[in-house]
Amino acid sequence: MTPGTEEVETQLYTFGSNDEPFVLGSGIKMPEVTLAYETYGTLNVDRSNAILVFHSLTGSQHAAGYNSGINLPGVRWTDENSIGWWDEFIGPGKALNTELFFVLCVNYLGGCYGSSGPPSISPETGEPFGGLFPQVSFADMVDAQMQLLDYLGIEKLHAVTGASTGGVMCLSLATRYPDRVSNVIPIAAGVEATALQRIMNFEQITAIQNDPAFNAGEYYGGPFPHRGLALARMISHKSFVSLNALSSRARDEVVDPSDGPGLYALTHPLESYMRHQGEKFVQRFDANSYLRFMYAWNTFDLVAEAERDNLSDLFVSSKNQRYLVFSIDSDVCFYPTQQQDLVHYLDLAGADYRWITVHSEKGHDSFLLEPALYYPYFTDMLRR
Repeated sequence: MTPGTEEVETQLYTFGSNDEPFVLGSGIKMPEVTLAYETYGTLNVDRSNAILVFHSLTGSQHAAGYNSGINLPGVRWTDENSIGWWDEFIGPGKALNTELFFVLCVNYLGGCYGSSGPPSISPETGEPFGGLFPQVSFADMVDAQMQLLDYLGIEKLHAVTGASTGGVMCLSLATRYPDRVSNVIPIAAGVEATALQRIMNFEQITAIQNDPAFNAGEYYGGPFPHRGLALARMISHKSFVSLNALSSRARDEVVDPSDGPGLYALTHPLESYMRHQGEKFVQRFDANSYLRFMYAWNTFDLVAEAERDNLSDLFVSSKNQRYLVFSIDSDVCFYPTQQQDLVHYLDLAGADYRWITVHSEKGHDSFLLEPALYYPYFTDMLRR
């Protein structure tokens, strides 16, 4: 535990019943849903200082502080998880200042860190849901979190923020629940899935499903589809970090050059680095949850979910909101042209927005690594 780091615990909220199930956009009814969440700071008397943070694709509700672990079925917690993934952004005097704001982060529906998902236990069978857990959309994930806000008595958020797919969910909340948020801060996000994103996501889906251990998602008795999930992570990782950063992170030597006789022997430190990223990832994430998130990413449709006619109409209800849009100039996951499209549609709607381009050599992951580049703009936006 890092000295001075506050210890926090994950909390659980369960809702729904057979009489009042949670209904997914697909029409599937879930009698019971559990959300895992953490909070930082104090909710003020009129409950007007809440900021909802959406984590990125494989993040968790543990956004700040120190959490030694979560004792729930299916949760795979490693040392990498212990310090909150946005610990440099959330806390006293930080970009999301917990001396002023009540910050909330929730594990997505379909996830593997305590929220209802494929690894959680089905009340009907007493076994993990596995492949039988339904497909969920980004809109379903947002809707579930709105239930938690209702439970906490938060009628309107001071702000919502998130990066990558978390930024997409900011836009989903803002356009579908326009009266429930004042400030919207998407980082490195977009209004549509691009052709490149769809292709890379499909490659990852194929990698997992082609692993013989995948067994149609019924692998919880072992073995796990680690090879497929590790390959999926390698496919995605190259879009999270700039090529310069990848090269600088790779060690000078080739580590563990071969899997065995007749197999490819690693020839370059970059190959060792990518293999290490895949092997590290499978220790902390679930393949079925990963597939649910790939599906949600490839099928999200902000226009249809907000019941609009086209992208030009998407933000017509946003005139009472303020937007702070971040691009990262070296991002090859959500290219800056995607934020250019976003602000174009905000402009068409007459929305109040500010567009900031962060100059970084770290690529998409800049939002995790370089708080100083974002802090002044967060502070100005949230205190205005």
